[in-house]
Amino acid sequence: MLVASLKSLLGRKVRLVMSTFAIVLGVAFVVGSLVFSDTLDRSFTALFDATVGDVVVRPAGGGGTDGVPGTVTVPAGLVDELAALPGAARADGNVAAIGVYVVGADGKVVGGVGPPALGENFSDAPAAGGLEGLSIVEGRAPAAEGEVVLDTRTAEQAGYAVGDSVPLLTATATPRLEVELVGLSGFPGGGSLNGATLASFATPVAQDLFLQGEDAFSDVWVTAADGTSQEELAAQASAVLPDDVEAVTGERAADEAASGLLEAVSFLTTFLLIFAGIALVVGAFLIVNTFSILVAQRSRELALLRALGASQRQVTGSVLLEALLLGLLGSTLGLGLGVLLALGIRAVFSRVGLDLAGQGLVFEPRTVVAAYGVGVVVTLLAALLPALRTARIAPVQAMRDDVALPESSLRARFLGGVALAVVGAGVLAAGLFATVPRPGWWVGAGVLLVLLGVAAASPVLSRPLLLGARAAYARAFGSIGNLAGQNSLRNPRRTTATASALMIGLTLACTMAIIGDSAKASVDRAVEEGFVGDFVVSNVFAGAFSPSVADEMADVDGVAEVVRQRVVRAEVGGVGTQGVVGTDPGSLVTLEVDVVDGETDLARGTVLLEEGFAADERLGVGDELTVDVPAGERSWRVAGLFAENPIVFFPVLTSVATLDGAGFTPQDNLVVVDADDRLDAAGRDVVQSDLEAVVADQPIVTVKDQAAFAAEQREPVDQFVLLIFALLGLALLIAVLGIVNTLALSVLERTREIGLLRAIGVTRVQLRWMVTLESVVISLLGAVLGVVLGVVFGIALMYALREEGLEVISVPVGQLALFLALSVLVGMLAAVLPARRAARLDVLGAIATE
Repeated sequence: MLVASLKSLLGRKVRLVMSTFAIVLGVAFVVGSLVFSDTLDRSFTALFDATVGDVVVRPAGGGGTDGVPGTVTVPAGLVDELAALPGAARADGNVAAIGVYVVGADGKVVGGVGPPALGENFSDAPAAGGLEGLSIVEGRAPAAEGEVVLDTRTAEQAGYAVGDSVPLLTATATPRLEVELVGLSGFPGGGSLNGATLASFATPVAQDLFLQGEDAFSDVWVTAADGTSQEELAAQASAVLPDDVEAVTGERAADEAASGLLEAVSFLTTFLLIFAGIALVVGAFLIVNTFSILVAQRSRELALLRALGASQRQVTGSVLLEALLLGLLGSTLGLGLGVLLALGIRAVFSRVGLDLAGQGLVFEPRTVVAAYGVGVVVTLLAALLPALRTARIAPVQAMRDDVALPESSLRARFLGGVALAVVGAGVLAAGLFATVPRPGWWVGAGVLLVLLGVAAASPVLSRPLLLGARAAYARAFGSIGNLAGQNSLRNPRRTTATASALMIGLTLACTMAIIGDSAKASVDRAVEEGFVGDFVVSNVFAGAFSPSVADEMADVDGVAEVVRQRVVRAEVGGVGTQGVVGTDPGSLVTLEVDVVDGETDLARGTVLLEEGFAADERLGVGDELTVDVPAGERSWRVAGLFAENPIVFFPVLTSVATLDGAGFTPQDNLVVVDADDRLDAAGRDVVQSDLEAVVADQPIVTVKDQAAFAAEQREPVDQFVLLIFALLGLALLIAVLGIVNTLALSVLERTREIGLLRAIGVTRVQLRWMVTLESVVISLLGAVLGVVLGVVFGIALMYALREEGLEVISVPVGQLALFLALSVLVGMLAAVLPARRAARLDVLGAIATE
């Protein structure tokens, strides 16, 4: 039986290759996701290991939140005291800032998207464990005002060499600088900043820029002397530090920085693995279909083996052995393709700022285990049903000319599919509307169960559409159309199994189209109903900008009022990291903040909470909100509750003075400008031109009216949906390959039938049309089922998200119609090769085929 199985497998090389497509692509996506994830992890871990000292002395509150430096500092006098410790070799003070942008030679800002734009004082202090930190690789260190050192990648991208004049933009009181590039920095031992940009200044210059001239540091690195451990040195440092300053080992500081960032970007891995799972589910449909056809074509051969004495277990094992070998082959090819895919993913992310070029791909043993585990298991499970059906072939069937595999009742299959879909709908509803742990898993499981249920029931559900297609084909294409329609009806299981793969991809695509369109419609409504003032000023990278911008705009003729907003992130007790908005107390009226309970006066140390957020956290007027800020732990009193406001992006609202007292850097994130009501349209245009002139030399800051602001808010939605469609393209590619595979195998199965058709006068052109029309039916069936399910899922998801601000449900009818039209085109293209093969069959040879 083993020899027979291997000969059977090798005797059908074309089928073998075609059958591996799905598993190769699915495994490749899993491998690519895991390799990219491990590379990302290793890269950030290595980076943070190289950017901490043996001991880091910092403000007890951490000095900042979410890795963003604050205004709380370490006194400069402590540096000499720490350097004198018995276990210390040296101590070096560091000044750090975020929001220092490099303007390239072409006038465009380098970086800014994703990884941060960093600024610091240059220091040659060694990193923890004796590692060489950032060093000068060309030129010299900055020594005076008007000098800067850039990292090599940033200088290269900006088009600058040592000696060039470099424009810099900052979020400080000095928004623009013109400095000389005196040196380039890098990691001589290898490594990179992972896409961040870095501008280094002389220490006094950095203190003037980022610490308002204070003789202090963001933190201090203490280098251990030979024979002194990090723990011993940290204990020595702690003994001489004041209460508001702490000493931590470099290992702990690196772990804190790396773990926080890796947690923030962990959604990338999850995101990619979700689509790998989708690809595998779609691929499983293709494998099931392929094995069903292959086993059906070998049914006479298997019946003969049964007649010669092979047991049911041996016949079933023969099919599973073929599946095992197929899974091993597909997993091996998928492993190699996955490495290439990881390189592609890395290249894609480098284009949006996350540059991991300095880190080689990390290939962990678990990746190999996952590749073969997933590939082999999925293939075996997909082949299990056809394998079990082979055992039901009676030996006497070998005597018949036509051997058919036993089929389960369509009625039983339909009822089972409906039951599965009902259970899935219940699980989906629980994830969307009930309070359950990990609702995302419930939603995913519910969607999968519904899709599998519909796929199981589709042979019955699709019958009206297949009958309608046959009638339409007969009317439009005559006898050839009628034959194509009858071929689709002949084996509804095969037709619908092939269509189901396309159905899954289009279901998810339609769901995302509805979510994206609804999100944009909700944004438009929110902006239309809640836009305040006449103009909004913001950073194109969604970051901060200099507070001097608002000061200058307040002096522009025709400006009635300027309202600044500062957005920070703080650890809120019981909630985790939460956005906090700071504004001027007198601006609540201009921002149209509707206080529904409590006071409207934002005194220092008080906050207003969005009423929905307050209800969720069970907070009311007079309660204390505990927050962890750069200055340490604080308690802010809840002064009032306000209704949801589209211009206040986070649910915690306080005053600028409160944020300053908490140690946050004074930087603006949004400025609302209100023009004089007496101005006409022409006057407002003049005001906008004058406002734009204020930021003309700062390409990171833009002035927008209502329409431009709405377009800016829609842009992230468009990018997200485009990314989803790109990833779903893999599932759709597998579905298309499934149609090609099914048609090709069907042509092989019907070789004799095709020969007879040619013998009675059917032309090659007519034969091509017949196969093409069959393909179009499969594609159209999958598209119709996918669009219907996609609309149901999309509306259900949007209804569940209505309290998250997505109140508008919009179905993009034109886009869904385009999906249907493209499905017909896909069907026609998928049929090209199988139709060509059918038309080129030798008539006499085809008739003689058994």
